[in-house]
Amino acid sequence: MNADSKYRRFLFSLRSYAAFFLLMSFVITCCMLLFLNTLASSMEITYSERGVRMAAVTTFFNVIFLSLLCTVIDGVRRKFMVERPVKRIVHGAEKLIQGDFSARIEPYHGIDDRSGFDTIINYFNRMAKELSGVETLRTDFIANVSHELKTPLAVMQNYGTILQNPDLPDAQRMEYAKAITEQSRRLADLITNILKLNRLENQQIYPETKKYNLGEQLAECLLNFESTWEKKDIDIETDIEEEVLVQSDDELLSLVWNNLFSNALKFTEPGGIVSVTLKTEGDIATVKVADTGCGISPETGKHIFEKFYQGDTSHATQGNGLGLALVKRVVDIVGGDISVESEVGKGSTFTVKIRRAADGDIQEDS
Repeated sequence: MNADSKYRRFLFSLRSYAAFFLLMSFVITCCMLLFLNTLASSMEITYSERGVRMAAVTTFFNVIFLSLLCTVIDGVRRKFMVERPVKRIVHGAEKLIQGDFSARIEPYHGIDDRSGFDTIINYFNRMAKELSGVETLRTDFIANVSHELKTPLAVMQNYGTILQNPDLPDAQRMEYAKAITEQSRRLADLITNILKLNRLENQQIYPETKKYNLGEQLAECLLNFESTWEKKDIDIETDIEEEVLVQSDDELLSLVWNNLFSNALKFTEPGGIVSVTLKTEGDIATVKVADTGCGISPETGKHIFEKFYQGDTSHATQGNGLGLALVKRVVDIVGGDISVESEVGKGSTFTVKIRRAADGDIQEDS
């Protein structure tokens, strides 16, 4: 049974008629009895049996007619003021059930603005829009995950096949084995990031705060990339204010700094510059990570914190597009703020702002 047949009603309904008949009978009978008793007592009028019978019959037919009239009027009202908007909502809901997230319902401007149907339709359209966005993200997520998983697996499969050749020189064998190791590490990093992001988005990770020195953490994270900047001959400039304390989850924030440093070094050409600054202003600690890399366009900047979004496809093989999504989620969890300023060909600057802790001795646990 479709929506049309399910919600098709006649103007005349036996159930409605019976309800109105009983209502009319009760109301008119009470009114007539009250009127006749009052009239008789005040005028001392006596009625014949035949006159009473005729009055009763007339009243009965009046009740039938008035019940019929009210039933038809109520049917017309329901037809135009209730069933039409309900039918629209049902049609839209059926499209959503069938997977059509582009379904929208035209607003219903009825005679009675207090009916609430426009409010229901407005919320329905907003829900459909949100579902459409979620479905798009889900589809893109699956497509990107499939692509990111398939690429290293294909490389590993190809090199694994070549390594089966017994006549392969040792130098090439080592080269191919190294390539397989790198791709397997990339695959492991991808899966790890997916699991971390999923736990963060589902709020399965809760901050374990403690007061610690933010400048020391930045220096330690930056030193982990020493081999990378030395290999690419990148100059590192630091301007880190001392004794800046924050009350936060150090493990989560280390994900932020590691991802920002990794991206800065990744997209900076050999001989370029990466700078890290830490300054305080009032109760806010501001960390800036700047590079002289390829930069990003304004359009890319609008989506750079979305999962799997990679504005620079020439560097797509160096990452999986999850790092900045992780960064954004972590910063949100710890109550901070992150922004980016960039110019194509001149580099990018990521700014993270975190509330400082009160001055005092550093406590290992909150």
